[in-house]
Amino acid sequence: MIEEKVYLPKELSWLAFNQRVLQEAADKSNPLIERVRFLGIYSSNLDEFYKVQFANLKKDILIEEEQKSRSNTKYLLRQVNQKVIQLELQFDKLYNELLLEMARNQIFLINERQLTSYQEQWIKNYYKQNLRQYITPILLDSHTELIQFLKDDHAYLAVEIICENSISYALLELPTDKVSRFVLLPSEVSTKNKCIIFLDNILRYCLFDIFKVFFDAIELNAYSIKINRDAEYELNTEFDSLLELMSQGLKQRLTAQPVRFIYQKDMPKALFELLISKLKLSEQDAMQGGRYPNFKDLANFPDLGGKNLLNKRLPSLAYSRFKKFRNSFATIKDRDVLLYYPYYSFGHVLEIMRQASFDPEVTHIRMNIYRVAKDSRFINAAINAANNGKKVTVVVELQARFDEEANIRWAKRLISSGVKVIYSQPKLKIHAKLFLIERREHGHIVRYAHIGSGNFNEKTARLYTDFSLLTADPAITDEVKKVFNFIENPFKPVVFNYLLVSPQNTRLRFTEFIQREIKHAKEGKPAAIYLKLNAITDKDMIDQLYEASCAGVKIRMIVRGMCVLVPQIPNLSENIVVTSIVDRFLEHARIYIFENNGQKDTYISSADWMPRNIDNRVEVGVKIFDAKIKSTLHEIFNIQCHDNVKARIIDKDNSNKYVQRGNKKKIRSQYVIYDYLKKCETEEPDCQS
Repeated sequence: MIEEKVYLPKELSWLAFNQRVLQEAADKSNPLIERVRFLGIYSSNLDEFYKVQFANLKKDILIEEEQKSRSNTKYLLRQVNQKVIQLELQFDKLYNELLLEMARNQIFLINERQLTSYQEQWIKNYYKQNLRQYITPILLDSHTELIQFLKDDHAYLAVEIICENSISYALLELPTDKVSRFVLLPSEVSTKNKCIIFLDNILRYCLFDIFKVFFDAIELNAYSIKINRDAEYELNTEFDSLLELMSQGLKQRLTAQPVRFIYQKDMPKALFELLISKLKLSEQDAMQGGRYPNFKDLANFPDLGGKNLLNKRLPSLAYSRFKKFRNSFATIKDRDVLLYYPYYSFGHVLEIMRQASFDPEVTHIRMNIYRVAKDSRFINAAINAANNGKKVTVVVELQARFDEEANIRWAKRLISSGVKVIYSQPKLKIHAKLFLIERREHGHIVRYAHIGSGNFNEKTARLYTDFSLLTADPAITDEVKKVFNFIENPFKPVVFNYLLVSPQNTRLRFTEFIQREIKHAKEGKPAAIYLKLNAITDKDMIDQLYEASCAGVKIRMIVRGMCVLVPQIPNLSENIVVTSIVDRFLEHARIYIFENNGQKDTYISSADWMPRNIDNRVEVGVKIFDAKIKSTLHEIFNIQCHDNVKARIIDKDNSNKYVQRGNKKKIRSQYVIYDYLKKCETEEPDCQS
């Protein structure tokens, strides 16, 4: 008998994930600078939480108040606030501990009151030469429309200007997009000590230099502030083009209502009241903070000190089979290729695109982009291909949250280079990771496809774990072409047999796979489901997993982030075990394995098990046919299931307890996987070939 369904609030599950990031900052086995950077990742994550999850929660409450409906949303909001307060206290404690640890390693973060006379003079010169050009105070008076120009996610100093007969106020924006937040100070004597000062404190020291041109101030005081705005926007479909539509949406975000206002706790009451009045906030919407509200920059804390303060370098592996053939296409045609980043070099994919851009036999290149690097070699290859007279079609996702502006710029550049650019339909994001290359071979067109879990981004390919399947199998490549046709004509009927394509067939196929496992379990046949995901929040899919668990299907899951499913509940999910791995690399790859009476149907995909990924986005998963690649994926999943260093147990209490090692051998899966793949490429070259 199935008991009443149980789900965790996704907002609390998300905060539990961010707590795992804090655990990495607390983990003394991690090198010191890496621990500091985890504090920055935590802070950046929390900003995004407020802009998306928290903002949606507040909107739900407003809707419920308008409809006078009863729910637990307000109670959930209180739980969220309590959890954030708890996490922020942990953050502050860790930050202070790490300051002491850095001092023991001769790295000192100092403020403007701790400068030597030599450093004071150096900072004055630094301000004049490097900062002054970017500093334009905004005076706060009755006409200042603060809510219009205060940038989301930027740090500011609110300055109290005390003159003999008056008090004025102004804002200074920290120009961290122009100058590093961390400035290494010179030392006047020979010493191994390294002194770093925050950009904030340089401006604090230079306040009189900034304001003396117009104010005869007798005292100047600066207090840090920061806001997060609602990241969602409503698209007004009256605009003629999606470019206009997205530009209008971005303007909405720039002036959207703040959902969080952080201010330095010792700020004068008059200044605080002026700020919240201009931001149209109540005191309940404001959160007290310290001198540095924008800790996300710690994610880029500079490399200082010895090598022992940083992670040991893991050089990207070369996929050996590429060396055995004349070009990349011959390698892929010989046999499917599976790359796993950042263990393998993303340079292999860049090289395929480079070769395609000038290969005389390549006739057409199709690709889709979601998030790409700032100076993307991937897109530059597409432009070079167009310059070489090839037909190039690029699907640009203008609705990629926080990357909209960059993608608008890329779209305009591609169009000006003669590339055919296609946009998604409003509110139907294209999250698939595809390219398709058509090549003339012996009088026929042969297609080469990429299907992956991660973006075509050189930067994130060094930080995120992701899969790339490269294949010339006509059964797959023909369906990849169908995906591109579907993107251009989303209302035209299309059938996929080998690909899982959202929103077309993904939910239906998952249901078929799970029900098949339930049937096999009831017949006494081998039945199991193995899932590696970033998040699972879709209650329909969770209900089916609960049903499978009750039928005796063994379910093993690795979920990095939000997990609404509650494992190990008697008579509901007692056959489900879920762990989460947070480590050096961000776990981003997705694997689905269904036992299927011992045949183990295996897929990689770009999609998580969330309503948006299954129903409201174009996502693509692919069945793996190559026996060696299947074996590799199963081994990777198995290694991660046995992680007893960085794996945490997901449970109903969001306790984030580490998997207990006991007297077992230490298994830190990311390092074990690296060694496994390295062995494949050196000692056993036929591991995947």
